[in-house]
Amino acid sequence: MHRRLLLFTVLAAALLAPAGSAVASHGQTTSFEAPRDFLDPAMRETAFNDVASFGVHSIRLVMYWRDVAPSTKSRVKPAFDATDPSAYDWSRYQPVIDEAKARGWSVLLTLSGPVPRWATNGARDQVTRPSPNEFRMFVMAVAKHFGDAVTTYSIWNEPNHPDFLRPQYSSRHKPVSPKLYRNLYFAAVRGFGAVGSKTPVLFGETAPRGTGKAVAPLTFLRGVLCLNSHYRAAGRCKALPAAGYAHHAYTTRKGPFYRPPGPNDVTIGVLSRLTRALDRAARAGRIAERMPIWLTEFGIQSKPDPLMGVSLARQAEYQAISERIAYNNPRVVAFSQYLLRDDRPRPGPRIARYSGFESGLLTSAGKPKPAMQSFRLPLAAKRSGSRVSLWGLVRPAAGPTTAVIFVADRHKPFHKLRPVTTNARGYWRVSTGYRSGRRFRVEWTAPDGTVFRGPPIRAYR
Repeated sequence: MHRRLLLFTVLAAALLAPAGSAVASHGQTTSFEAPRDFLDPAMRETAFNDVASFGVHSIRLVMYWRDVAPSTKSRVKPAFDATDPSAYDWSRYQPVIDEAKARGWSVLLTLSGPVPRWATNGARDQVTRPSPNEFRMFVMAVAKHFGDAVTTYSIWNEPNHPDFLRPQYSSRHKPVSPKLYRNLYFAAVRGFGAVGSKTPVLFGETAPRGTGKAVAPLTFLRGVLCLNSHYRAAGRCKALPAAGYAHHAYTTRKGPFYRPPGPNDVTIGVLSRLTRALDRAARAGRIAERMPIWLTEFGIQSKPDPLMGVSLARQAEYQAISERIAYNNPRVVAFSQYLLRDDRPRPGPRIARYSGFESGLLTSAGKPKPAMQSFRLPLAAKRSGSRVSLWGLVRPAAGPTTAVIFVADRHKPFHKLRPVTTNARGYWRVSTGYRSGRRFRVEWTAPDGTVFRGPPIRAYR
């Protein structure tokens, strides 16, 4: 997600389960994206160990084509075999993928612009009309070089945003980026096929909202699939082969409760819009039925961001509620946390100083936020009348385990409410009575005796 799109955005029902019952998992896995930490040799091992301590064994990595290609700023393509892996400099990304492979982790690699200048139509910049044929050859080189070290590929990061692909619109404000992306995606498919790669490929990776400069994700989806606003065929296009649809369901300061007025926007609170759109596209014959959804980039922006940030306590609450929404959507197969550490502050006034991302589990200086324990032990408390449905996850658990719920009524200390037993994937759900002002917390004792405590959580409606 690009911060600029988040700035444009400034200015959801869970079923009660019988008390004590664990929930049935539909297979949602957790991934982690931490470019600052993973790409820094001095921080890499610690970052991997931290992520492992949360119970996560899967990462997402975005590879920018311009970072590895030769003569990336040149307007003229150098003389080289673009399908030959030895012609590229993989040194920025190779150690991260090697570390993941050594640990037996899965890797989602997103191949994206910005691109070499010589690989664009007109060579004006590094994002305008990238050449599908050049991209095909690049994909061949990537697939040959990394082989089975990459578990899943995804094509382009936020192609509906102008920081990664241009133009987004024509001079008459008609979406242009969907067709550009479709050509790039099919070029990638041909590239993988040319080298015999069977690795699954995702499409989309869309930003959550449209603006005057960015195309709304569902508008973009229909354009890529040659569908009109009613999801009917708007041209002769063959079906798009993909293992799933990737999306970045970021929200605003209202968190998971925000419902964007634009019907073609998809934040976490209206995730069902994407499910319905994919189903309608499948009925039109453009994609496979019941296409899986991968939430490949997500986080809740916290203070000290003066525009988008919520309090540290609210970040922890919103994070868990958002994951519960994703979990309750049976089509979501992956949920990814964006950032371990917040971005470093930048020079300038406060707005410029915190113009990066503060969605991490640690501050930029490495101090844990409440979100860190919330990520390890997410807990969401949904009120319905006189009852509260508690949903949670013991993420580090390697199998069924027992956690303990604590409660604190207004102006009183926490006390034990009851133990809960998780399912094989660490999820649990129970129902309890509602009291105004009551807060909840979950504790879990790891096999080595370490006690982990989640942050206090309030009930929401």
